[in-house]
Amino acid sequence: MTKLSVNINKFATLRNARGGNMPDILKAALDCEKYGAQGITVHPRPDERHIRYNDVVELKPILATEFNIEGNPVDSFIKLVLENRPAQVTLVPDAHDAITSNCGWDTRKNNAYLKKICKIFSGEGIRTSVFVDPDTEMVKYAADIGCDRVELYTESYAAGYASGKRDEAVIPFIKAAEAAKSAGIGLNAGHDLNLDNLKFFSQSIPDLLEVSIGHALVCEAIYLGLENTIQAYLRQLKNY
Repeated sequence: MTKLSVNINKFATLRNARGGNMPDILKAALDCEKYGAQGITVHPRPDERHIRYNDVVELKPILATEFNIEGNPVDSFIKLVLENRPAQVTLVPDAHDAITSNCGWDTRKNNAYLKKICKIFSGEGIRTSVFVDPDTEMVKYAADIGCDRVELYTESYAAGYASGKRDEAVIPFIKAAEAAKSAGIGLNAGHDLNLDNLKFFSQSIPDLLEVSIGHALVCEAIYLGLENTIQAYLRQLKNY
């Protein structure tokens, strides 16, 4: 079964735009769980422009499903993860001024560095996932790092799907999934997945464990409602 982890960053973006506590991030996360999400993802950045570090602290004790904290493993991020001990940490190489994640790790070039970071988290019993492009070489080097999973950066698939080239666009992801299976590591995916393109992707990719979806899900919820949107995603994954 492929799990749906809802990234709640965009709820925090809306809250921060006005100040105050509307929408309430804690309630949003609990509602996502109530409506069927099997995980909650947050991506705190040092400038706290959406999810704040304190949000992470407050979320950890109330969540009943899998908690995934993703981000660039700078010192403050490492400290946050170790203090709050999520089920999973996802390492993402986003620059401090990036609007959103825009590439995966070069796991060959950064092998020694990522190996050190993974060792820190695995030593505390935290499952570690590394964000990579759909490149078999990057997947193989990620396995050498000692991570438990890779998360495939799916922007290129989403763009190809939108342009009518879904069969061509999904091929690198199928190959990357096969490489992950051969290397003995788990497989996650995320970025620009939505209600239009998710079903074909999930049906095409073998052994897909988890998808993390935030921006599209929140946008679609404006029209469909949050509960209905989450359930629609679960139907795409055949989990509802």
